[in-house]
Amino acid sequence: MKKQSILFLGSKPIGYACLQFLIEQSNDLQLDILGILSNDNPTFDKSLSIKELAVANHIPIFETLADMPKADFICSVQYHEILKKENIEQANILAFNLHMAPLPEYRGCNQFSFAILDDAKEFGCTIHQMDERIDHGDILFEARFPIPNKCWVNQLYLLTYAASLQLFKSSLAQIVKRNYVAIPQETYLATRGTSMHYRKEIQTIKNIDLHWDADKMDRHIRATYMPGFEPPYTWIGDQKIYFSTTWQ
Repeated sequence: MKKQSILFLGSKPIGYACLQFLIEQSNDLQLDILGILSNDNPTFDKSLSIKELAVANHIPIFETLADMPKADFICSVQYHEILKKENIEQANILAFNLHMAPLPEYRGCNQFSFAILDDAKEFGCTIHQMDERIDHGDILFEARFPIPNKCWVNQLYLLTYAASLQLFKSSLAQIVKRNYVAIPQETYLATRGTSMHYRKEIQTIKNIDLHWDADKMDRHIRATYMPGFEPPYTWIGDQKIYFSTTWQ
């Protein structure tokens, strides 16, 4: 049986874990990993270097999207750049993305924070076909779970990380075998709704107004207090005051 080829684009711990699984399964799935692209984002864990993992497994590293060769599949997991039409068309069969949020409800960035601000009761993760629009293509696989009461953003991230890795592991073989039904996101717009959020919005929702009611302040603090990042804050005069917690 002739091997199919795949390119991997990713970053962060979930990208590392998914690439590791892809490497482990490549022989069984008859996949040739042609190369990877990564900015090796060290924010969450400096020890999880995707580039070092690639080198250790003799996988080529491409520096830019323009360097990518043609491949049967392109797999994106938390990749930091938006792919253009010409990049997506480098996939002969399918370009797919693992998005750590339910679709079409939460497209874009900081989805954990906005789900808490919205007092959402359910969250999840999605593998979808890529097109030129952000987190917009047809849904291939998804997983959903209830959001715990009074959930903090780090807690929701960890729950989504576990669900996302499990979804990737359970779906990869089906994707390679083309055993899936692609469902347009428009199918769910009326029942699920949709939103788009951008990276820069996080600074706005971290800025706590002391005139807000207690519930709103509580949601904004839980939604933006993430270890390793700037905490939520308020201004008293010209002094920036950060919020802290007692559970660290």
